[in-house]
Amino acid sequence: MFTGELHSWSRLSGMTRSNKNKHMKSITTSEELKAAILELELQQASELILLKEQYYKTREGFKLTNLIRSKFKETLSDPDLKTDAINAAIGFTSGILAKKLMIGKTINPFKKLLGIAVEMAVASSVVKNADGIKAAGGSIFKMLFRKKEVQEKI
Repeated sequence: MFTGELHSWSRLSGMTRSNKNKHMKSITTSEELKAAILELELQQASELILLKEQYYKTREGFKLTNLIRSKFKETLSDPDLKTDAINAAIGFTSGILAKKLMIGKTINPFKKLLGIAVEMAVASSVVKNADGIKAAGGSIFKMLFRKKEVQEKI
């Protein structure tokens, strides 16, 4: 996150120390000395501005709210997470439906416990085999609509 910004700062600040020494010409007059000092002071002022900007960017980046926000955005942008969340929701719903169909409403604690076990087993199976269930559902869906199309043509 910050290495790119530091790299751009070093690029913007001009040459590194070793390069500065290579490109300096010898100063022979007091006017050249004053000009060189002025140039270095200007360079120092611009580097100070860049350093302050980098400090504020870094400080903002390390605030807890910004760290949480950036991690949350990274998590939401993950396509596998969306697929997993959808599969979990489908599994959970399937488990509840299976429990309602098999057990129904009861006051018997043993049947309630059995219903919870059925719900968890169905939900777990659906989540683990979500891709296969989606494929099977898609092929059944296609078969249903093909029959209607064939019947309409006749």
